[in-house]
Amino acid sequence: MDVDSDVDMNVDMDHAPVKMVVMDGIVMGPTHCGYDDCTNDLDNSRGGAFCAYHNIVYGTRCRVRDCQDQRIGQTQACEKHQREWFKYQQEHSRQTLMGVRRILQRPSESMPWQPALQRYDQPHDESTSEREKKNYFSPSRFYCVETICAPCGVVIAWTKFDKSESPTKILKFLHDVYPTEESRPAYICIDKACLVLRTSIANKSWDMWSKTSRFIVDSYHYINHRTTDHLCRKWCNPAPLNGSAPNLVVVAKDNYGNPYYQRAYNTQASEQLNSWAGGFESILRRMTPGNFNWFLHVMLVYHTRYVIDRQKKRAEKKRVDEDEDEDEDEDEGEDEDEGEDEDEGEDIVDEDED
Repeated sequence: MDVDSDVDMNVDMDHAPVKMVVMDGIVMGPTHCGYDDCTNDLDNSRGGAFCAYHNIVYGTRCRVRDCQDQRIGQTQACEKHQREWFKYQQEHSRQTLMGVRRILQRPSESMPWQPALQRYDQPHDESTSEREKKNYFSPSRFYCVETICAPCGVVIAWTKFDKSESPTKILKFLHDVYPTEESRPAYICIDKACLVLRTSIANKSWDMWSKTSRFIVDSYHYINHRTTDHLCRKWCNPAPLNGSAPNLVVVAKDNYGNPYYQRAYNTQASEQLNSWAGGFESILRRMTPGNFNWFLHVMLVYHTRYVIDRQKKRAEKKRVDEDEDEDEDEDEGEDEDEGEDEDEGEDIVDEDED
């Protein structure tokens, strides 16, 4: 976008140090106890649905919600719920054709001969309600992995969210990572920033966050947010051109020297991180929570080291290029001085001859 002369954007202005973090969630996670609001590890990771505690508490009751009858034989349902149990076995058992197809199915793949994927991705600009399970035949699965990273790509923190990526969980995660005012960033970029802002205002936590931070939407999702949402357009704009956030927009010049507006930060850092981490989903989804946490944490550490090393190489290359440019300028200056001395010598000789 060309620079508007009517907008006051002083590029020579001295800005205070500004810290931004970028947040996003990737839909993947390990299994855990299928009982309501329990995220303990499974008692049996190969076919179990409960943790050790709820295996004892539930006992031999039917695994259909709110049913108090006893299970029949080796099944997980009572007599009146055998149809639900049979349907579940048809879709999940390895001995059936549908079960084999389910095993061979790649992540997020949908073929015409395969059953529809039961995956409920939540919209980023609308409030969501957590879905209730109809039975406890299978364990539950964490909904997503939420990450906080710097605009350069360095991972700061991560956690797992169960059932949903709700604004309440996001605010709690932020409070755990940044418990003091001194540690909080000036800008928090997330795709559902307007929802997080509304929730923080409603639960009074905005009184705390407003002193240090501002929630903004990343540039990719901002274009899909409703234009009628005044709160989002006014307070969550990632690149306002009215001068209200001069640290988010800078004036750069193209190859022809023409000025244009440019975003000062990479608001897609978490999206890029999730794209990379999504390549491990087929491995991670089959791990126990302990192995999942260890493997993902190690991979994020390696990723962070790679990003830091790449930044060091870029800084070193930039320093070398600047030194070469300075040497070239000095050489040109010396050549000009030598040329001036030769001209002065010729003039003196001519005067002597006269």
